[in-house]
Amino acid sequence: MSANESTRERLSQGVMSIGDGMRIFPDVEACIDCGGCVVACKRTWDIPVDDQRIDITTMLEGVEGESGFNGRQVSAIEEGMNPGETSLPMQCYHCENAPCVSVCPTNALQKKDNGFVEVVDDLCIGCQYCLSACPFGAPQFPESNDGLSAVVGSGGVMDKCTGCEERQDVGQGPACAEECATDAILVGSSGEIADELEKRDSGAFFNDTALEIIFGDDAGMFDR
Repeated sequence: MSANESTRERLSQGVMSIGDGMRIFPDVEACIDCGGCVVACKRTWDIPVDDQRIDITTMLEGVEGESGFNGRQVSAIEEGMNPGETSLPMQCYHCENAPCVSVCPTNALQKKDNGFVEVVDDLCIGCQYCLSACPFGAPQFPESNDGLSAVVGSGGVMDKCTGCEERQDVGQGPACAEECATDAILVGSSGEIADELEKRDSGAFFNDTALEIIFGDDAGMFDR
């Protein structure tokens, strides 16, 4: 087995393979909003308390879903029913068709050959175009000085989830996924993630447009 093949061994139920071609995607129906992923990320990368590379967005907080759809938010939406409270881990998904890369005027955001979307700090002028383009709210600007940034590029250097590329280089999965108590953050190839969601009788929470942004031509692998 080659070194590259060895890094693609299944590491846990949530982390199925790592390295080149890695994709990261949430299983919304498994997320219980415990915040473990946020803590894992902060601890691993020494992220300040007020900053974050991953966040959990909760929709319809406190609202009960339709009878028979408890924990089946995707099915509820498909059938036009109320999904009830839904928690969604939001981070950089290292999109195949990354809008942030397309709009960056300085090439500070780059889609690497191994699939990771990288920020080149020295090229970032803090214009925040990426923040406007990303549908998932991934770009963060810890040094932003609010209103002036969009005009004079004073938003500081953009920061976001790195996919824990450094950890993956040494055979470890992303910290958020490895420490998720319910394996709600899936890491692997597009096919592995699609198969895992199907095995769980879950589904891809995002609409077709978002799936095409994240997975490109592989979006068709996913059921909604």
